[in-house]
Amino acid sequence: MKKIGILVLAVAFVTMSFVKPTPMVVDTYKVDAASSTLTWKGYKPTGSHTGTILLQSGTIEMQDNKIKSGSFVADMSSIKDADGSEKLEGHLKSADFFEIEVFPTSKFEVTKMHHMDGKTHVTGNLTIKDVTKEITFEAAVVVKGNTVTLTSGTFQVNRADYNIKYKSQSFFNDLKEKFINDEFDLQVTIVAKK
Repeated sequence: MKKIGILVLAVAFVTMSFVKPTPMVVDTYKVDAASSTLTWKGYKPTGSHTGTILLQSGTIEMQDNKIKSGSFVADMSSIKDADGSEKLEGHLKSADFFEIEVFPTSKFEVTKMHHMDGKTHVTGNLTIKDVTKEITFEAAVVVKGNTVTLTSGTFQVNRADYNIKYKSQSFFNDLKEKFINDEFDLQVTIVAKK
């Protein structure tokens, strides 16, 4: 009797080893660049400037209504100042800042999603001027029909990490009150559709 029980278990084990697990469905959503926004804000002792950058392309992969991965490319030539200053826009595109003739795009790739206390924490690699650093920010993710929307909170990026040296106290110690803060704010809203 004991041998029969062992035999039944052995047969069950062998049978189960040939059963393929049900694959998890991954849905790919393509970023709707026209509906997505990337807003920046930079600071200096005498004030601040705000503006936008357009997304060029991107995809979000969803599994069980959660982001599995994602990749987004920003068109740095699209950088705009909210006050319409062409001088500032030209300066931001120059070698002093983002050097768009050499580095026309920046990129963010999602590497990890962490859910805690009802909040989603997005971790990924941000590449600016061919320098890649890991950053993490909070975001809300909403799936509605064939659309997924990722809306971040405002988070900070340190430009000195990306060798953007112009009037940076990280590189120059004699600027007095003529420095520009290394940290600038970003806020992104990414809309993607199946």
